[in-house]
Amino acid sequence: MKLQPDRSDAQTISGYGPGWVGVGSEKITHNVIICSRGDRVAWARGGFDDLDAAHFEQLAHLEAEVVIFGSGSRIRFPRAAWLQPLMARRIGLETMDTAAACRTYNILAQEGRDVAVALLLEDPA
Repeated sequence: MKLQPDRSDAQTISGYGPGWVGVGSEKITHNVIICSRGDRVAWARGGFDDLDAAHFEQLAHLEAEVVIFGSGSRIRFPRAAWLQPLMARRIGLETMDTAAACRTYNILAQEGRDVAVALLLEDPA
């Protein structure tokens, strides 16, 4: 039996570290939303304490099946009220640290899921 890896056209994360994430050969050093469909947009200036409801409203408009929120170097949960736009559209949100979010996003994207990841990329200061 010959085994071969599945092939996917989904946009995947090629690397990550403190303050950066790679998509293909591009190194991104600002907070970003990456979608398995190929969309990539800047997101939420600043850090976790600068987030508000409008940032999660933006995630709801992506209309992904699930959104993964990478909250930085440690897990921090958004306020429940901020999740209302996502819940209204029946979009799931999972919160984890940014490194775990990158890995989880890649797995789901490679499975062909309609997934988006919103990453806070903290400065390594």
